Amino acid sequence: MEDRFSSLRCREVINICDGCRLGCVSDVVIDLKCGRVAALVVPVPCRLFGLLGRRDDYVIPWEQVRRVGADIILIESELDKTRCPRRKREFF
Repeated sequence: MEDRFSSLRCREVINICDGCRLGCVSDVVIDLKCGRVAALVVPVPCRLFGLLGRRDDYVIPWEQVRRVGADIILIESELDKTRCPRRKREFF
């Protein structure tokens, strides 16, 4: 398996709890102390073609990732708890 961010970026994220497709990974959060991926960031789709702005991003902790496949990433998460404001991301 490739160990580059670009290999994660093109993969779609699917929640196995309800089968919901969240979108594709746009960013990752890295814990610099450990040198590991701490979370995946998936943007929420725009409302009304972007005219009404964007909602918060999904920030999915790495512990909730169940399987990383060739095309998709399966997670097990309650989506209400994974939202993070778009401009004010503070993780650690």
